[in-house]
Amino acid sequence: MKHFELIIIGGGSAGLSAAVSAFENGVRDILVLERDKELGGILQQCIHNGFGVHTFKEELSGPSFAERFINLVKEKHISYKLNAMVIHLNDDKTLEYVSPEEGYNVIKASAIILAMGCRERTRGAIAVPGYRPAGVWSAGTAQRYINMEGFMVGKKIFILGSGDIGLIMARRLTLEGAEVKGVAEIMPYSNGLPRNIKQCLEDFNIPLFLSHTITKIDGLDRVSGVTIAQVDESMRPIPNTEKTFDVDTVLFSIGLIPENALSEEANIEMDPKTRGPKVDESYQTSLNGVFACGNVLHVHDLVDFVAEEGRKAGIAAAKYINSQLEEGRFVNTLAKKGIGYIVPQRIHPVNLDKTIELMFRVTKQYKNVEIVIKNDDEVLRVIKKKHLAPAEMEKVILKASDVALCQQTLTIEVVEEVA
Repeated sequence: MKHFELIIIGGGSAGLSAAVSAFENGVRDILVLERDKELGGILQQCIHNGFGVHTFKEELSGPSFAERFINLVKEKHISYKLNAMVIHLNDDKTLEYVSPEEGYNVIKASAIILAMGCRERTRGAIAVPGYRPAGVWSAGTAQRYINMEGFMVGKKIFILGSGDIGLIMARRLTLEGAEVKGVAEIMPYSNGLPRNIKQCLEDFNIPLFLSHTITKIDGLDRVSGVTIAQVDESMRPIPNTEKTFDVDTVLFSIGLIPENALSEEANIEMDPKTRGPKVDESYQTSLNGVFACGNVLHVHDLVDFVAEEGRKAGIAAAKYINSQLEEGRFVNTLAKKGIGYIVPQRIHPVNLDKTIELMFRVTKQYKNVEIVIKNDDEVLRVIKKKHLAPAEMEKVILKASDVALCQQTLTIEVVEEVA
């Protein structure tokens, strides 16, 4: 059985960044396994600009952003395999993969970084009534067909869900000559970034129907129409609020799910809120020597943040391989009122350098509130916020010395103004 110091599962932005970072921190025996026919992951189909502002200080397309990291991997002669699908991950850090060139293989690593990304929710996840005609797509699949395969998915489109992929596809389809009739969002607010609402919908006069959902898809062989209705506070359709649209295509942009079948198979402890592994300050999971980063850990807003998380995981994996990570006492992070989740879920103060970054999302929209961070029961910091939304990830940087004083739990909560 062949042994590697570090194996990275996934050759997207998180995996490539982790590989480069680990190499720069002294690890030479690295293997990246990518199931697609090329490196770069989802970035290869994201031909729009907006990537790289944080990482490279310039605005790039998705393929251009990926190319920067691919070039670094090749310059450093980091080994990678394409069309290599990992089918099993065991808790002894052995994994099994298959590829057309090599067939079935079993390999082992001193450390593993999980960077498998995420997948889209489908129509089946929300049980939209109607038939199963051609013309029903997930937004990401439609994006791949148009941008990489060169096939147009439809002429008259309706989109369910205001996630960023759906918003970007509304603009992309319009630019390709399709008529986008509208975007429905079941929540009373958009789940996309504000810039995408402006640039992808408002700039093209595409209507956004908040607090609406699809109640019926018509058509037997091909989609012929769609009906939407307003929903109440319990997300139930309100009678007599129906609107019908003549369309031949429906796209679903209803959220992303971290791709964690391998993590679960290896009995890694999962967070029910993020649907990714629970990790510590070093992005190490509950399985010693296995790390997670990027969208397999929790769904991010920007690819720059995914790459940054990969960079940190690469550094941590290098420390683990060189026996520089310690365990000892740990502090749990706890999401309280108004906070959906916090990453990392636990912190070993002994491994912190000067600071630690906590990432979290709120559970609903807020205006003029305070984010209160407590060290056990003592208030550590209060941050005033004019606006908070679930679609936008929040970050806070704490001093290592403050965390070291915490005995059990570090909490974050939203405190609304008292009238």
